[in-house]
Amino acid sequence: MLDRQPVLAHPQLRLRPATTEDWPALYATASDPGIWEGHPAHDRWQEPVFRAFFNDGLASGGMLVAEEPASGAIIGSSRFDHGRAQAGEVEVGWTFLARRHWGGRSNHIMKALMVGHALQTVDQVIFMIGETNIRSRTAITRIGARLLDRVMNVTLSTGPVTHLFYGIDRVDFAAGPLAPLWAERL
Repeated sequence: MLDRQPVLAHPQLRLRPATTEDWPALYATASDPGIWEGHPAHDRWQEPVFRAFFNDGLASGGMLVAEEPASGAIIGSSRFDHGRAQAGEVEVGWTFLARRHWGGRSNHIMKALMVGHALQTVDQVIFMIGETNIRSRTAITRIGARLLDRVMNVTLSTGPVTHLFYGIDRVDFAAGPLAPLWAERL
């Protein structure tokens, strides 16, 4: 059975279970409207919208916060979720990072830690991404995920959104760019 509340560490990033005490620091990061531009939930920087996101993440039992190891600063979050996954799968998603970590290795490291951890237990990791979220769709294919034949319509605070599913299995992971980052874990 997958441990959805692990501590996963890499020299450049640490993931740990989220707690209610993480609210102030996580919201301070998430309150940057620029993080949510191009995202279907483009209003998630607003306190009531992010509060619902945060509470849902905690209730899921799989929310992790991302920290800079040197400073302990919270720079984002992600989570493991079974709600939309089929047998032998887990969803990794609901991810966001502070903009100062965009374009670097942080997102790849976060995904390497989570996907590598999950694939020790499940056959495939899935990602659900808004059809119009081109930045995330591009990023997910760069880590070796492939588009699956699944679609889901979800109503967000901004209205209905069509989501596409991507997947990565053990073979894709081993052959892709995340495996070397997983090998660097602490």
